[in-house]
Amino acid sequence: MDIQELKSILESDYGELVTKDIIQGMQEDRYVTLRVNTLKSKIDKVMLELDTKGVWYERVSWYSDALVILNKDEEFLRNLEMYQNGEIYLQSLSSMIPALIMEVQAGDIILDMTAAPGSKTTQMAALANNQAMITAIEKNKIRSERLKYNIEKLEAKKISVLNMDGRKLDETFSFDKILLDAPCSGSGTLEIKDNKIINDFSKELIERSRNIQEELLRKCVRILKPGQILVYSTCSILKKENEDIIEKLQKEFNLEILQIDEDRFKGIAKLPCKIKEALLIKPNKYYEGFFVVKLRKN
Repeated sequence: MDIQELKSILESDYGELVTKDIIQGMQEDRYVTLRVNTLKSKIDKVMLELDTKGVWYERVSWYSDALVILNKDEEFLRNLEMYQNGEIYLQSLSSMIPALIMEVQAGDIILDMTAAPGSKTTQMAALANNQAMITAIEKNKIRSERLKYNIEKLEAKKISVLNMDGRKLDETFSFDKILLDAPCSGSGTLEIKDNKIINDFSKELIERSRNIQEELLRKCVRILKPGQILVYSTCSILKKENEDIIEKLQKEFNLEILQIDEDRFKGIAKLPCKIKEALLIKPNKYYEGFFVVKLRKN
């Protein structure tokens, strides 16, 4: 897809001025960001180690265990001993938000519906200090092996990995909390260099993703316990993959859309969103474009 086609899609959702702002954000070089794995280390220890390696970083106001790396790339960080032994995990800031919104507690029975490579699975395990029971599903065999590798490396416990299509999960299962970070077009992660989109992105991918998202979300609602929480997220900023699906299933299942704490995530650049309770993040040098909504099953 060329830039003009992308602009046309975005303008149908946002109009010309906001689209111009989005495109500008996609052209910025995004900082590498990391999460301290609190199952194996602490933020103070990690910062001290980064200081000794000449790494400049920023703290993140809404997450005490996250850092923005200002002067080093992923390759440098991957060569650090604390990365190789699982004390830190490279993860986009946007990707860290859904697990925080879940408000994971010890004793929760949790489903991570499309879990690989395990960023949010291991984050939820850390937030519960390995005291939650997590089922992590991944359809792709190779990606499910990567998921298992990361779980083991980060010493996340009480996690069962299922290599299957989540849409086929038996509905005798039931969960207290479900995270559906759905497969999507990746429109929020697009990078534009030299006026070219360097990611694999197409109208066909949007349509295919949308159908899978709806099927997965429908399954999640069915196996969520009444009165409990479902967090739906995508790294897309398209209404077709986000607001449109949520509004459709809200009516079908009488779901309650819960307000995400705006004060906690103050300072994050946002895009206009039809669902006022949701969080729709604008892509820029700090954040991938990302959609997160918190639902309760009545």
